[in-house]
Amino acid sequence: MATLAYHPSLRNIIPISLFLHSLLAFSFTALARPATFTQDFRITWADSHIKQIGGGSTIQLVLDQNSGCGFASKGKYLFGKVSVAIKLIPGDSAGTVTAFYMNSDTDTIRDELDFEFLGNRSGQPYTVQTNVYAHGKGDREQRVNLWFDPAAEFHTYSILWNHHHVVFSVDEIPIRVYKNNEAKGIPFPKFQPMGVYSTLWEADDWATRGGIEKIDWSKAPFYAYMQSFELEGCAVPGPSTCPSSPSNWWEGAAYQQLNAAQARSYRWVRMNHLIYDYCTDKSRYPVTPPECVAGI
Repeated sequence: MATLAYHPSLRNIIPISLFLHSLLAFSFTALARPATFTQDFRITWADSHIKQIGGGSTIQLVLDQNSGCGFASKGKYLFGKVSVAIKLIPGDSAGTVTAFYMNSDTDTIRDELDFEFLGNRSGQPYTVQTNVYAHGKGDREQRVNLWFDPAAEFHTYSILWNHHHVVFSVDEIPIRVYKNNEAKGIPFPKFQPMGVYSTLWEADDWATRGGIEKIDWSKAPFYAYMQSFELEGCAVPGPSTCPSSPSNWWEGAAYQQLNAAQARSYRWVRMNHLIYDYCTDKSRYPVTPPECVAGI
């Protein structure tokens, strides 16, 4: 499927590497600085289940019967792009969820942009679920079966977030677009900064075939791997003019809508690999949600 991949122009992007030992960069201004895991992230739970490999070039997340694990950025950011290369749990991973997401860490008015990778029985497609919370309202799930084995090698998953839309992509192929329809009275996440999170956890009450397939703990421990984090955006607190600046590359004309190549790839994903869309789930939503009518 390499012919379907879209690679945007990088002329106006300053590569930023960050995470551990200068592998990744979590600076959101034009001035990039090297950072370490200790400086820029905090382990949110089960530090014994998060391990550094290759001198910190790769992060291993572990799930066993004792615990899953998670980490988060120490800072929050408003608009930009975040991406990470992930190699998911191989073999029988039913009932597990590996997540990579942004979250405002607020209660009733939470904003959140989710990638959730739902484990499978051996030989079945891996499913990625995306969700969007805006001003406290979520339940906007869509599911796509990945067209490759995401446990065989690393693949890049990214979220582009600007004033016009949110775009979820896999290897630069858009799989979901959530447009800003505020003009039609539909909430859009644009006021609250969000941190960057990752977790590996047990969810066999719902993750695989609606909870029919349970975790086979004889296959534990389960391992997922992450590397090559990249994120550019506006740090909060930081310059107050940054989030609204039209000079930020992610606000440029090339990123305000899908171009022709992206649109073709997007249609291909939606026609061939989309397996669930809340917009068409009449059992949950007898009345079509307004953002679906407006065109997400």
